Amino acid sequence: MDLGLTDQPAIVTAASAGLGYATALALAREGARVALCSRDLERAGKAAERIEQETGTTVRAYAADVANADSLRGFIDRAAEDLGGLRVLVCNAGGPPPGGFTSLTEAHWEKAFQLTLMSVVRSVHAALPYFRAGGGGRVLAIVSSSVKRPLDNLTLSNAYRPAVQGLCKSLSIELAPNNVQVNCLAPGRILTERIQQLDEAAAARRGITWQEVRARSEGEIPMRRLGTPDEFGRVAAFLCSEAATYINGSTLLVDGGAVTSL
Repeated sequence: MDLGLTDQPAIVTAASAGLGYATALALAREGARVALCSRDLERAGKAAERIEQETGTTVRAYAADVANADSLRGFIDRAAEDLGGLRVLVCNAGGPPPGGFTSLTEAHWEKAFQLTLMSVVRSVHAALPYFRAGGGGRVLAIVSSSVKRPLDNLTLSNAYRPAVQGLCKSLSIELAPNNVQVNCLAPGRILTERIQQLDEAAAARRGITWQEVRARSEGEIPMRRLGTPDEFGRVAAFLCSEAATYINGSTLLVDGGAVTSL
């Protein structure tokens, strides 16, 4: 299937590794002109280089901190100008730190607020003029399966990811007349550095090995395995594409069936 992404300008935030990287790679594979960022320009450049080598598509790399308003807006403006417009915006950010409620300070809450929720607010604000100039666009927010059920020891994610989902639902209604579609993509346990870190932290709390934590997690997934970044990235590319023109205001789970609610 031709997803209609060839030569489409796309921005993916926080994409030097993990799910952001997987999404940028999938978009480049479909021929999109991708710009990505990381707080570390060297990491961003290496990620762009790897994608270019695999896909033959030029990828632009920038340094930006998505939790910082000026840094984020500056990135989106520069990238959109360099790309000659903007059609796809993928809002990604590193996960907020784990912890139960009593272990978190107000500083933790404020930092997670800026990182998880305000990064999406600011990204969409910055992208809207380019969408309007180009006749429309796609916004995809990468959230978490925590929008459907709370996750153990991830209080910040449990609070702020549903807030992003609520924001995106509102945006999907408000922006639809401008031909801007807004959706969320909610990963379950996808094998990334973040999952490895969470498993190791859980192992330390429980006094077991991370391999035991992983085995228990796999046992709770109907497919009995973790997902791969490529599996996630392909779904992300689909939701950003011309093959998904009537999907708006939706949250799609990529979790192997782990969330069993209707």
